[in-house]
Amino acid sequence: MRPRTLDEVVGQDHLLRPGAPLRRLVEGGAAASVLLYGPPGTGKTTIARLLATAGTRHFAALSALTSGVRELREVIGDARRRARPTVLFIDEVHRFSKTQQDALLGAVEDRVVVLVAATTENPSFSVVSPLLSRLLVLQLRSLTEDDVRELLRRAVKDPRGLGGSVSLTAEAEEALARLAAGDARSALTALEACADGLAGTGGSVIDVPAVELAVTEVTVRYDRQGDQHHDVISAFIKSIRGSDPDAALHYLARMLVAGEDPRFIARRLIVHASEDVGLADPTALQAAVAAAQTVQLIGMPEARLALAQATVHLAMAPKSNAVIAGIDEAMSDVRAGAVGEVPAHLRYSRYAGAGELGNGIGYRYPHAGPEGVLAQQYPPDELVGRDYYRPTEHGGERALRERLAWLRRAVRGGRGRPDHAGEPDAP
Repeated sequence: MRPRTLDEVVGQDHLLRPGAPLRRLVEGGAAASVLLYGPPGTGKTTIARLLATAGTRHFAALSALTSGVRELREVIGDARRRARPTVLFIDEVHRFSKTQQDALLGAVEDRVVVLVAATTENPSFSVVSPLLSRLLVLQLRSLTEDDVRELLRRAVKDPRGLGGSVSLTAEAEEALARLAAGDARSALTALEACADGLAGTGGSVIDVPAVELAVTEVTVRYDRQGDQHHDVISAFIKSIRGSDPDAALHYLARMLVAGEDPRFIARRLIVHASEDVGLADPTALQAAVAAAQTVQLIGMPEARLALAQATVHLAMAPKSNAVIAGIDEAMSDVRAGAVGEVPAHLRYSRYAGAGELGNGIGYRYPHAGPEGVLAQQYPPDELVGRDYYRPTEHGGERALRERLAWLRRAVRGGRGRPDHAGEPDAP
């Protein structure tokens, strides 16, 4: 059922509509090398073969899974000897090493071959920059459920497929389209499995029970080292930050079903607890740490409950980024040179000769005051009056905001407190 013409290709309208780059390449026979980047089952190999048939081109194919530099050089050498252009299709090009990818540079640059490379990985991370700069990068998208339905109907009727030997109920078609998750190959494989299941019973109608019998579970598209890993964890954290516990649980489930390391998820929750919740809910960090400990002590599948609990807790908590903003601003100042000397009265003084250096002299012991706070300079001279922590009005930080304002007035002498003499040195 692989499409033999552009008109049979389903989906990718953004690349195949009249005037779009891919259609021009196929119909016009242009000699540009391209990189087809997209999820499995979206038509990368099909489009590569259509590109190869444009004009009078020789087609050669290599898989990065099974080919090395020697095979690559043989194809390039053969291309140099041919009178007609060679289209070289390399599937899973991201699996080529840097050396293997570098071996393509000269042949692509000199147009000895028209390279059509395919990858499921983000090429910015998986393809070396010199090769990437010589390629037209075209991103393919997952098929919609309507696209998948069209493929299924075609496969049922077409002589190249099931040739009308079976029929597909609307409910079964819906189930197959959903289970395919945008992957044409997965949809056709599932359809074939359903038809094979009927063959043993003498039936001819694929219904929902037939689908359930043949296909037990959708294949979750997720690569722990690739795009889906980064995209899903990004969506997970942004859903928590955006206070949507339902979306956050969805992305958590996708990671867990796909086999993501639960320790990685737990670490991200711990970071998020301080980065996006902070002191608006001081218990958020405790919940995240507890989930991480549960992962270590109990493991999966039971630890999924603690991860889910922490996820919902963080998603529903009031949000504040005041903690991360404060530490990042302070570190930025330090890197810019705003360091200064530690005030003499704060320096360590428990050694012989410290007094002669002025260390500890004049230090005021806060517990000697009735409220446990005394006016005193703590930052270096260059940073007096510099505020880093700025509480929001969200959750617990509302009360902290009021207390911090009082503390700053008290510590910086803004309230004109009486001077308490005779405080002891630092314990």
